[in-house]
Amino acid sequence: MKKKLKVFKFGGASVKDAAGVKNVTQILRSYQGDPLVIVVSAMGKTTDALERIVNAHSNKTGEGPKLLEDLKAAHYQIMDELFEKGDPVYDEVNDTFVAVEWVLDEEPHENYDFMYDQIVSAGELVSTRIVAAYLTRQGLPTHWLDARDIILTDDIYREGWVQWEQTIENARSIAQPLLDKGGFVLTQGFIGSTTENFTTTLGREGSDYTAAIFSFCLDGESMTIWKDVPGVLTGDPRIFENVTKLDRLSYREAIEMTYYGAKVIHPKTIKPLQNKSIPLYVKSFINPEGEGTFIGPDVDDLYPPMVAVEKNQALMNISTRDFSFVAEHHMSFLFNKIAEYRLQVNLMQNTAISFAVCVNNNSLDDKVRQFAQDIDKDFKVLIDSEGLELITVRHYTPQTLEMLRQGKIIMVEERTKNTVQMVAKEVPTMKRKA
Repeated sequence: MKKKLKVFKFGGASVKDAAGVKNVTQILRSYQGDPLVIVVSAMGKTTDALERIVNAHSNKTGEGPKLLEDLKAAHYQIMDELFEKGDPVYDEVNDTFVAVEWVLDEEPHENYDFMYDQIVSAGELVSTRIVAAYLTRQGLPTHWLDARDIILTDDIYREGWVQWEQTIENARSIAQPLLDKGGFVLTQGFIGSTTENFTTTLGREGSDYTAAIFSFCLDGESMTIWKDVPGVLTGDPRIFENVTKLDRLSYREAIEMTYYGAKVIHPKTIKPLQNKSIPLYVKSFINPEGEGTFIGPDVDDLYPPMVAVEKNQALMNISTRDFSFVAEHHMSFLFNKIAEYRLQVNLMQNTAISFAVCVNNNSLDDKVRQFAQDIDKDFKVLIDSEGLELITVRHYTPQTLEMLRQGKIIMVEERTKNTVQMVAKEVPTMKRKA
């Protein structure tokens, strides 16, 4: 009986160094002979480093080439621990970095988001070259696949929307024949391509979504995300003590959690899987034998309190300059502008004379400030972004809310039957007199 396809996704933490690549190889040995699509992210903090390069180039600081050299050196160090000198993978990786150098040799592109995608996408291209080559050298034959040949998007850079019909056709005509040959198929997360063959990205941390796209298009039996945690937890263990692992989650609950900022899964991941009832497993690459968390249909909706914290928030209070009420036509205009700037709205609250909106605040692209300047003629905008975080609690209890409010100033709070959201900042401490 023919085995059914599985799709695995390994994030940057799992391949951050040579030891990580070797560990991933050991995990994959157990699946030798199985039809398997492997989606790999950029190594470690590579995306952050590439974002700094984009910012340096955009601002003409002159630091871009030096930052790129540092990043190249880090990758070559990893390769030196995995390969013999002169291995063809060195040329493959070098060619990818040369493409970034060509971008840096030109004047900064007028479209920041376009330039961002052409540079930042190099992280996934490099990491997958390294991992695919190492797997093959270790007796696990692996086909390297350019995700840009499969995933077609619109031309909205940094947040490309998948063109599903063509993407499905590409997956079946290009990826499936590679699987039929035997061996693994390894590809990049996060990236796609326009009809003009320009690289796009699917949104920050979008590699989970890539794996879901391949799962949907190729009718995967299951999808697994390999993390540095034992599964989906009730809170971030770096922030909270005594968090517990959830053994099972419904699609609906997983969608709610990721939408509200739970970092373990990208928000767009669940829906393609739900549409075909493809189960999702979240497992640990540190302890691959652990059960992890199962996400699928027909799961009981009885859950403990679950907390998600989104840092780097901006709270904008918007009011009209002519002192009129914020009416329907004002809201329509504002929502169109929010969509134009691709601001990720996490909370909204309106009164007769003002509209408050909490959005993710990326200091590199400064879209919040650009949005405020764009509507300045008709609206007064007050922005608070100093130390703001968004706290979301699913299935809250009074005790949980009281604990989370301690030491916080609550700027805005919204409550529904199952969810409380609070925009908060730390209470400033008083300095002692000398």
